[in-house]
Amino acid sequence: MDKKRFRGIFPALYACYDDKGEVSGERTKNLCRHLFNKGILGFYVGGSSGECIYQSLDERKNTLRYVKESFGEDEKPTLIAHVGAPSTRDSARLAKYAEELGYDAVAAIPPIYFKMPESAIYKYWIEIVEASSLPFIMYNIPQTTGYSLSIDMFIKMASLEKVIGIKNSSLPAMDIERFKNIGGEGFIVYNGPDEQYISGRVIGADGGIGGTYGVMPELFLRAEKLVSSGDFFNARKIQNDINNVIFALFALQGNMYSGIKNILKLKGLNIGDVRGPMEQIHGEDFKTIEKIKDSIDLTIAKWAF
Repeated sequence: MDKKRFRGIFPALYACYDDKGEVSGERTKNLCRHLFNKGILGFYVGGSSGECIYQSLDERKNTLRYVKESFGEDEKPTLIAHVGAPSTRDSARLAKYAEELGYDAVAAIPPIYFKMPESAIYKYWIEIVEASSLPFIMYNIPQTTGYSLSIDMFIKMASLEKVIGIKNSSLPAMDIERFKNIGGEGFIVYNGPDEQYISGRVIGADGGIGGTYGVMPELFLRAEKLVSSGDFFNARKIQNDINNVIFALFALQGNMYSGIKNILKLKGLNIGDVRGPMEQIHGEDFKTIEKIKDSIDLTIAKWAF
C-alpha cells in the first residue's frame, strides 16, 4: 500500500442537496470537480461536514457513489469513506459498500448517543474493520462523541494490520504528537481542528481532514506547501489569515456549514443549504457572509505566488 496517497489536504466533503433538500448527485459531482480542479487529491466523504447523522443509509450510500462517479479512470484521488453510524449494522453495510465502489479506506467515529465502555467501542470498531478488506482509520472527536480515545485503546487498535491511521480532532495538539510517536512513522495521523493545521503538522500530523478546507482549498494547499518546505514563518502567517476566516464563520447566527454553503453559492457553486436541525443562516448573516467571501478572495490573492 502506498501510504503517500493518504498524506496532505483532505476536505471533509459537504452534504449537497437540491432545492427540495434531497441529496443531489449533480451538485455532489459539481463540488467534487470544483475541488479536484483546485488541486485537491483526497476526499473524506460522509463525515460531520457531510451531515451524516441527518441522512438515511440509502442517502449515505448514494453520496458515496456520486463521489466515486465524479472521477474518470485516469483520475485517482484518494477516497476515504466515513462509515460511522448509530448502529454497528449500518456502519458495516456502509464499509462493504465503500469497498464495492473502490474506495481507498474507511473511517469511523466511536458510537454516539449512549455512553459506551471501551469494550463496546472496541467491538464496534472491530466489526467495521472486519466488514471489508479496506484499511481503517480511527476518528477521535471527543467534543461531539463524548469519548476521548485513551492511549491503551489507541495501542490496541493500532496493533491491527488493517488500522493504518487516525483522524484526531481533539483540541490538544499534544494528542497528535502522542499518537504519531506511538503509532510510528508509517502510521498516518490527520490533524482535525482546522484552526491549528500548522501546529498539528509541525508536531507530527501527516496531513489534515477539515470542514473549512472546501470553502478555501487554495489557502490550505498553500499552507501545506509552506510547512512541507520548512517555511514556518509564512506557515504561521497563513494560519493566522485562515483563522480570521474560521472565527468569522463561527460568529454567524446560523450554522457554520450553512454559511460555507452560502459563500460557495456566492462564488457560483450551489450545493444547497444544511438540513435541520442544523440552523440555516438568517438576517444579518447574509451581509456577513458577503464580507467573509471577500475576505477569502483577498486572502487567496495575497498568497497566490
